[in-house]
Amino acid sequence: MSDNAEILFERRGAIALVTLNRPKALNALTLGMIRLFDPQLRAWDADPEVKAVVIQGAGEKAFCAGGDVVSLYEAGKAAKAGQGDGSSIRAFFSEEYILNRLIKRLSKPYVALLDGISMGGGVGLSEHGSHRVVTERTLFAMPETGIGLYPDVGGTYFLPRLPGMTGTWLGLTGDRLKAADMLAINAADAFVPSDRLEDLIDDLAAGTPPDEAIAKRRDSAGDAPNAVHRAAIDRCYAFDTVEEIIAALTAEGTEWAAGQLATLNRVSPTSLKVTLEAIRRGGRLDFDGCMIQELRLSTACLKGVDFFEGVRAALVDKDRSPKWSPSSLDAVGPALVADHFVEPEGGDLAFPA
Repeated sequence: MSDNAEILFERRGAIALVTLNRPKALNALTLGMIRLFDPQLRAWDADPEVKAVVIQGAGEKAFCAGGDVVSLYEAGKAAKAGQGDGSSIRAFFSEEYILNRLIKRLSKPYVALLDGISMGGGVGLSEHGSHRVVTERTLFAMPETGIGLYPDVGGTYFLPRLPGMTGTWLGLTGDRLKAADMLAINAADAFVPSDRLEDLIDDLAAGTPPDEAIAKRRDSAGDAPNAVHRAAIDRCYAFDTVEEIIAALTAEGTEWAAGQLATLNRVSPTSLKVTLEAIRRGGRLDFDGCMIQELRLSTACLKGVDFFEGVRAALVDKDRSPKWSPSSLDAVGPALVADHFVEPEGGDLAFPA
């Protein structure tokens, strides 16, 4: 495969090495990359010579900054204008979620090297694997409520399973975490300095089991800055309505709570309510149930307004001034939220045999 390809595959000794190869786009995940990765990962899973799969991002800035939402934005705009059927939108989400499920169900170790920005779709390529390695450059977030979406790629499964209310907090606010905070809430397994990663890959290629190879190179990530807020997070984000969460944060009266309120007031009101409901439901669903739920939600979001307005404001015009519709929480009624959870046109997500 050409070194110019968007995703690179290499057999190196005992491992299969994947490199997300769009460094200028912060290794954002495209449908083409998904369609290459899925069959290759299935082949490696069936190959007894492959003892582990290792995935990394090209460059020093990002593991994977998310899915290629600008392409989804363009396809959705075209479909709304009658210039396309939107089939590529359903294909992207369906095939991405099937890949997330494959990573979750893989029969051998899957080592994700989160060396840099790891957000959105990048979380789906890492969190469901067996070994999640973070570095001093790691920056983790699920910032989808800021673009009129919700934390997908299995986010509705793993967020409610993080300790206390940390998953609800991260899903609603999109707050960013570095390595120490990720380790503190079990969103990562080990801290390895970035200058030791090549040596780690070489050791894995030599056949050293991942637990042993990582243990030889792991280090301390230091103190977790958000640990001091953990009790307040569990207090304030324990409620089942966004309005109650906002009331609890208001009652806190701290600088931290004021920052939380500012974030919640900035993101999509519809996304906040849909996300909270999805996380609460996800805590009662198995992984497959969450992925079925997520295709429903993503399809609904792409039929609405806020995704297009959020992407426009953040990534297209970059004016950072989205005009959400509805523009307030009280205008987002139960029926609008419930409509996001119905079976989409074309049916629910179907998993391969």
